[in-house]
Amino acid sequence: MKGIILAGGTGSRLFPCTAVTNKHLLPVFNKPMIYYPLRTLVKAGLTDIMIVSGKEHADHFKKLFNNNPDFPDINFNFAVQKDPGGIAQALGLARDFVKNEKIIVILGDNIFEDDISGPVIEFQKQEKGAKIFLKKVPDPERFGVAILKNEKIIEIEEKPLSPKSDLAVTGLYMYDQQVWDVISSLQPSGRGELEITDVNNFYVRQGTMTYEILCHSWTDAGTFASLLRANLRAAMIEDFDLKLLIKEIYGDEIEFKK
Repeated sequence: MKGIILAGGTGSRLFPCTAVTNKHLLPVFNKPMIYYPLRTLVKAGLTDIMIVSGKEHADHFKKLFNNNPDFPDINFNFAVQKDPGGIAQALGLARDFVKNEKIIVILGDNIFEDDISGPVIEFQKQEKGAKIFLKKVPDPERFGVAILKNEKIIEIEEKPLSPKSDLAVTGLYMYDQQVWDVISSLQPSGRGELEITDVNNFYVRQGTMTYEILCHSWTDAGTFASLLRANLRAAMIEDFDLKLLIKEIYGDEIEFKK
């Protein structure tokens, strides 16, 4: 299988930090943000990976990953999304890279702690269709929301005002070869974009959409609040002593409880 990291967009919710750089190159603790979704793919055994970014920062990604000693065995490819046209439009740029293989797609600002190696193997055995990853969240109205019935997804609603479940669709997707024809048939949404939710609902209607519910922490780092959360989680993953840091800042003003 081949992996695709979508790292385009304007990063408007993180302005002015994104005025001169791509959101996915901002630091999350001690690494560029994009390292985290990349490591999710690498840990699952992928070695052929394409990064899709905007035209303003495409050369920055090439400079970061060409001959990168942190990923010596990865074959990197790059594509440029000339204008923001939605996640599905960006994914469509990878068609020639993928050819007839199944794919794993991950958004460049999504940080996962789960090991997806098992679901990858399961999807390789899946005859056709797609697989998505869900996470229970306290604010599902911010996301695409999966509605389940008899343990099957029957619908995905995009940012509903009154969510029918608390299962958010995370930015990690697996697709078979049908995805290219689905993208080609899409019409722009009211936002003027090709929506990945429309792609996912195609597979839902076909009855070939499977899913995994994440057990561990997940966050997107697309807002200042979620970027802070991502930094704190990444620091914990790296075994950084957050308590010591907070003590240095606040001294005896703060007390930790078990």
